[in-house]
Amino acid sequence: MTTLTQPNPAVPQLDTTRTTPTVAVVPTTPQTVLDDIGKAMRLAGYRNALPQDYATLLKINISWQHYYPACSTTPWQLDGAIRTLKTDGYDNLIPAHNGTVVVDAKEGAVNNKHTPVERLHRLDALYLEDAKWINFQPKDRMLALDRIYPDGFRIPETFIGKNVLHLPTMKTHVFTTITGAMKNAFGGLLNHNRHWTHSAIHETLVDLLQIQKQIHPGVFAVTDGTFAGDGPGPRAMRWHTKNVMLASADQVAIDAVSAKMMGFDPLSIKFIWMAHEMGLGCGDIRDIEIVGSDIDGIDWHFSAGENTLFSSGQKSVYWGPFKPLENAIARSPLVNLAIAASNLYHNGYWLPLKGKRRVQAALRTEWGELFQSY
Repeated sequence: MTTLTQPNPAVPQLDTTRTTPTVAVVPTTPQTVLDDIGKAMRLAGYRNALPQDYATLLKINISWQHYYPACSTTPWQLDGAIRTLKTDGYDNLIPAHNGTVVVDAKEGAVNNKHTPVERLHRLDALYLEDAKWINFQPKDRMLALDRIYPDGFRIPETFIGKNVLHLPTMKTHVFTTITGAMKNAFGGLLNHNRHWTHSAIHETLVDLLQIQKQIHPGVFAVTDGTFAGDGPGPRAMRWHTKNVMLASADQVAIDAVSAKMMGFDPLSIKFIWMAHEMGLGCGDIRDIEIVGSDIDGIDWHFSAGENTLFSSGQKSVYWGPFKPLENAIARSPLVNLAIAASNLYHNGYWLPLKGKRRVQAALRTEWGELFQSY
């Protein structure tokens, strides 16, 4: 384990006794991907991580209601995970979707081909906007959520007492450098006021990992790197065909391996470093057992320092010169102007003028043909 010379006093030092985590990295093709997902899950020991006596939530990632490569959970990722679970005797499976203030989850489930997969397997989807949310008091000391929500916050009641299997993709993010397994809990465990946390997003992701360990009997992740995205993610990215699937029970470790493959030092990413220091998982590549395929020498040279016009404006509010106005904007009706501006930029400008050509090019690849086959 790497010990930083000047630990942040704001980071609670929890039990750092660790077992060596396993992350499976499995090369794949459109012809073999369903079997390869099962291979990755079993190599990473998912049956030990997800107790079979409990229902299992399949936490789908929808970062945009439109289809865009590397942006959201792929249909084969969901399909392969379900097939593996069913083959191994997991019968109580619940696909879970969440929307955001700028993303319609039900529209996204259709456009990203999740709905056909759910119908294929006769599974009823859970849309968290329709679920019952209850007040929740974490047992662990929070880094940010207690401060951001001084009157308390809510989580979906149905999440408590169920396993969760996260289904993120390999991509960069304008706020967190990369986004993956840890950030996939962001949409599931916080409601539409989750944008209040953006100025403390790294601390929030660590808080949410602590909460997951409290409420879920088991946590696992399958990360899709068939298409991977770099640049100003999670939407306005450049897609790359990378032909890989990752799986692990350690949410910190799988994000660390993903970050390393994309070209980042995992421990330089704040949420990975903080979770590592608190003993919530392993962010040091040297202490992770990587099985299936060797990642030595892999560096995709992805960039996370780029911004769109819209994300530059957001950063000026969360961390820049307009920081004093953050609450006045985020916690007042003015936030509706920001939501409208985001929709106008991404849906009205970026997608038709830039993104559509990239989507069309992706659909002409073998992965694009597989996507359309669903």
